[in-house]
Amino acid sequence: MIRRFSLPAVLGLALVAAGPAAAAPTTTQQFFSARIQADKQTSKDIRSLLASGQGFVDKQVKFRDLTGDGKTDAVVRVQSGGATGAIALYVFSADTGKKGLRIVFRSEELERAETRIRDEVLRYRSARPAPGDEVCCPSALTESRLRWRDAKHRFAVVERREVSPGAPWGDQAPAG
Repeated sequence: MIRRFSLPAVLGLALVAAGPAAAAPTTTQQFFSARIQADKQTSKDIRSLLASGQGFVDKQVKFRDLTGDGKTDAVVRVQSGGATGAIALYVFSADTGKKGLRIVFRSEELERAETRIRDEVLRYRSARPAPGDEVCCPSALTESRLRWRDAKHRFAVVERREVSPGAPWGDQAPAG
């Protein structure tokens, strides 16, 4: 007896059998992954995720001067490798009051995080699912705005608000 499978079923089986395609990390990803793992304040969960290769530093590291010191800072997200998307956010800067590049902001309990830099101001959003929400479709997001605190050489969250998915970012006027 010959069994016949539909094309979508065959493609689905081929994808499962092949497993996830792991592209080699870029030099930038390797650089920031190593620094996140080496930082003593990085959570054990994030450190383990990166060390195991199940999670990774996002390829889209954003470089801007967010501290106003004339030097470029880096906004780095850590991806879960799964449906929860970006789960951690770090800002690296040389404006630390000490020698070298250091983490000056971290948020390590995010879901499906997005970042936006406009007029050198960093905002980030994270899913805030309600009971019964699908992983893909949270009913609410939290948007946070950061401000550089020069005296402490750190960023602080100066605004946090709940927004609906698809709502304009806080630095935009609402459509209407």
